[in-house]
Amino acid sequence: MSILDKTYNPQEMEPEITQQWLDSDAFKPRKGAKEQYSITLPPPNVTGSLHMGHAFSGTIQDILVRWQRMQGKEVLWQLGLDHAGIATQMVVERQLDAKGIHRRDLGREAFIEKVWEWKAESGGIILDQMKHLGFSIDWSRERFTMDEGSSAAVQEVFVRLFEEGLIYRGKRLVNWDPVLETAVSDLEVVHEEEAGHFWHIQYPLAEKNPDGSVKHLIVATTRPETLLGDGAVAVHPDDERYKDLIGKELVLPLCNRTIPVIADDYVDPDFGTGCVKITPAHDFNDYEVGKRHDLPMRNIFTNTAHINHEDFIPEQYVGLDRYEARERIIADLEAEGLLYKVEEHEHKVGRGDRSHAGIEPYLTDQWYVAIQDLADPAIKAVEDGDTRFVPQHWEKTYFEWMRNIQDWCISRQLWWGHRIPAWYCADCDHITVDRDTPSCCGGCGSKAMKQDEDVLDTWFSSGLWPFTTLGWDGKTDSEDMAKFYSTNVLVTGFDIIFFWVARMMMMGKKFTGKVPFKDVYIHALIRDKDGQKMSKSKGNVVDPLEMIEAYGADALRFTLAHMATPGRDVKLDITRIESNRNFMNKIWNAARFVFMNRGDAKPDASIQPSNDVNRWILSELNRTAQDVSKALQDYRFNEAATVLYAFIWGSYCDWYVEAAKVSLYKDEGDAKEETQIVMLTVLDAWLRLLHPICPFITETLFQELHGEDALLVSDTWVSHYVDDQQAKGRMLRVMDIVSAIRSIRGEMNVAPSKKIDASIALSVGLRAELEPQQRVLMSLAKLETLQWLEADTEVENAAVAPLESVKIFLPLAGLVNVQEELNRVVKNITKLQSDVENLRKRLSNTNFVASAPEAVVTKVRSDLQGNESKLAELLLSQDKLKALI
Repeated sequence: MSILDKTYNPQEMEPEITQQWLDSDAFKPRKGAKEQYSITLPPPNVTGSLHMGHAFSGTIQDILVRWQRMQGKEVLWQLGLDHAGIATQMVVERQLDAKGIHRRDLGREAFIEKVWEWKAESGGIILDQMKHLGFSIDWSRERFTMDEGSSAAVQEVFVRLFEEGLIYRGKRLVNWDPVLETAVSDLEVVHEEEAGHFWHIQYPLAEKNPDGSVKHLIVATTRPETLLGDGAVAVHPDDERYKDLIGKELVLPLCNRTIPVIADDYVDPDFGTGCVKITPAHDFNDYEVGKRHDLPMRNIFTNTAHINHEDFIPEQYVGLDRYEARERIIADLEAEGLLYKVEEHEHKVGRGDRSHAGIEPYLTDQWYVAIQDLADPAIKAVEDGDTRFVPQHWEKTYFEWMRNIQDWCISRQLWWGHRIPAWYCADCDHITVDRDTPSCCGGCGSKAMKQDEDVLDTWFSSGLWPFTTLGWDGKTDSEDMAKFYSTNVLVTGFDIIFFWVARMMMMGKKFTGKVPFKDVYIHALIRDKDGQKMSKSKGNVVDPLEMIEAYGADALRFTLAHMATPGRDVKLDITRIESNRNFMNKIWNAARFVFMNRGDAKPDASIQPSNDVNRWILSELNRTAQDVSKALQDYRFNEAATVLYAFIWGSYCDWYVEAAKVSLYKDEGDAKEETQIVMLTVLDAWLRLLHPICPFITETLFQELHGEDALLVSDTWVSHYVDDQQAKGRMLRVMDIVSAIRSIRGEMNVAPSKKIDASIALSVGLRAELEPQQRVLMSLAKLETLQWLEADTEVENAAVAPLESVKIFLPLAGLVNVQEELNRVVKNITKLQSDVENLRKRLSNTNFVASAPEAVVTKVRSDLQGNESKLAELLLSQDKLKALI
């Protein structure tokens, strides 16, 4: 068998391992297993390439999938991509804009062909990136939200909901993006504070006073351009200032028409003047007021937020952009003496999360889902525990949204997406909804029909994803549906609980009668090292592919697993990935040593060793295997990573391999072979335990261990091993003694390579326990000689390390230049005493403690505590050195 290359080179190793996996069909479900396990990959958008959030979520899913596969289950990780209507259309439109082409110049069909071309390019990039990350997805089952099967399922669901009266068409106020020229959901609108103004405008009463003067009501607004669509001015019914004006008419400034003064409880009489302009077609609150008072719904904007050509709008404003119209209207109000005053004002402005355009409340015909009948069973499913959230507190977020849910606007004024299967008749008002293109109108039989231009909200098809990817067609259950639905877990971020999780719950319960997933694991969102959101504009994006190129996929994956703690945000610092690259190096070098010293031995999980060192490491392995399994079962990926790091680097590499060298180098026959077998057995086990997190390096080492035909990805999880707590206790005592000796050597600045003498005073019973491990103890502590003393013995001119039931003496005279070392220690003591005194003075200053930022005071206290601890250690070293002079 070959010996590993001296240097760990993930860039060379990982592509080779990936190809082995792909050639072996290891990622396909293993037929014949008694138990199934399935995860649906949240489909990435075909808008470019994967980001660190995809890498984070995908790594968590792959850990679960690999772990379950190793337990012998028939595992399906379902692959797919999302057409991402608005986002993808924007990408392609920008590409065309750069060439001076508008989509309307191309026409719908030609534009959609361009998007399909982009999908082929982008989708290929994304799938390749997933392979670089080591995702063990069944690549043969790739699905797309607009492939033939998914599209047919979307049609089926739309028609069924329409036939049940749960989909309807209505004219309502929606969030309108004037750049994208489409409706967007509340969840796609970002509200942020922006600097603006309050314009106080005088609305004259139509009826003049007896003396010919005119009384005015003063109305404050942040959007003076919308006065063109005003339908009334509202006051509170109990506001004594305006009771006598309710029902009177006002002259709408600049518009030469009158509007009424109405009374409505919506008005806060203590805010501003207590008078509110009501523009029903351009404000959600005003829309509700308008419906209560039967006010006209006057739409003043075009799809692009330019002023409409309407009889009620003065000609001079028609065609102006909304912001141009604002400036013109303000100037005209001022010219007519109707602008009372202007105030600076901070207020929240809604902007599209993709276009960043100011969102307009806009009155338009749209398609809606009557959502309550779908929401109720989805709420009950979580209440009854059919689906659980991990961490559980995210249930509250889910319930809050679901219990206050509004009908869902599902139509979008885009070209890319599932076109709505509705046809309008030119000869009557009937709308025909069908699974296939109808030959004639279902109302009058006319053949003069035109399909709806709109497409469905992306989240409509995404809401069907868990069952449409398994072959659901609304007619018969597929074999995959029977096996893999409900899926076991959905892994996703908290930011799409509303967008996606809730929709899948509602659609899954409605069309399959089952929940789409048994668990929902909500992970945090990845931020940069300072906690800032990653964005290209900030220049703080950490590209997962760049990290793989620099450090290898395993180092990145281990970092992400270690970061998978409960919470809203986790900070990613590249130095953590660098550190875990060092961990991979440590693993590689330790394995290389093991292979160089294996002889003819092979792993044997049933071995019953006699040596305490070997029995201890197997006992530690048992505990580690149990802890890792429990952590994965509970979705505590960070704990699994922490436990493995401590065992592999600490217990195995730093302690066991070093202790095993005694037997490997000095023993022969059965004793040496026992150590070789145990060394290989434990290596085999932690490769299995680490494989779900770091698949590439573990697969490579597993094949070095078992032969080039072996495949860890298709092998089994760990076994049970010898568990000897007494041997473990004895070995831990040896380790305590070694650690104490190393600590004294460090305090005294003794070179690590220099062998020293030691004496240990202890009881007869403890000596009988420890003496069999004398060779190991001396090797680990770098001792020249070791003398066992009776319990109460004292040794002159020696450094002492008192442990429980044991006292260690190190005669250090001659090993160090005592005077030089004493001078160095005294110098450090002097400096530390000065630092401690200065820190104490700062903390005794009441003004400093009271006025300095809390973080500063806390740091000073921490520095003082640390320096006092170091000073105490140095004073102890000084005393030990003085005793040697």
